[in-house]
Amino acid sequence: MYDLLLVATILLLLMTGGAAVLYYRRIRKAYEEYDEAKSVIDDVIVSFNKQLRTQENRLNVVAHKTEVSISQSEKTAKRMKEYAGQLATFTAKMKPISEVERKVSAEIENMGKRVNEISTKQESLMQRIEEFEKARRKPTVTPEAKIEAAIPIKRERALAPLTQTELSVLEILAVEERKTAPEIRERVKLTREHTARLMKKLYEEGYLERNVQKIPYAYSIKKEMQKILKKESKT
Repeated sequence: MYDLLLVATILLLLMTGGAAVLYYRRIRKAYEEYDEAKSVIDDVIVSFNKQLRTQENRLNVVAHKTEVSISQSEKTAKRMKEYAGQLATFTAKMKPISEVERKVSAEIENMGKRVNEISTKQESLMQRIEEFEKARRKPTVTPEAKIEAAIPIKRERALAPLTQTELSVLEILAVEERKTAPEIRERVKLTREHTARLMKKLYEEGYLERNVQKIPYAYSIKKEMQKILKKESKT
């Protein structure tokens, strides 16, 4: 009987020891899991604190900018008040000027009316003068001999003062009609300045006509001069 009780006691002790070991292992595992969870929570808390600091810094920057904006707004409002006062002063000064401007405008309007009246009278006078000129004017026919006499140089001395180059230019224009100074320069082989002076001289002395509607100017020989050249070539 004693032996059975001893065996039972030993078995009970062994079971108790096994249960204690199993319980200890479970407690240790739970403690390790607790440490791991605590580490994760600490990391989360640290990260959250960093985010909070970042947001706090951003809020501080925004708050500073807001303060600066408010300060600038206050300065702007103060300047606007000053400008409003200056504008009121300027408006008060402009009132007499506006009155003067109104008077000047009225005077200008009266002057415009007078100018229109004068223009109307002038147009009426011009119409009367034109009618008088038409009534006084008679149709005239200019004979050919008179056209030749209109040359500002004498016929008997028309070709005498000309150089051989100038005669060549007149002969070229008599045959080929209208030419520009650069085209003449290619034919007579002179410089641009010399050719320009030569063409200007012939034009001013009445040998040539000049078309100024386009640049470079186009020169052509006068009909009277062309007839003189024909008469000289026949003789």
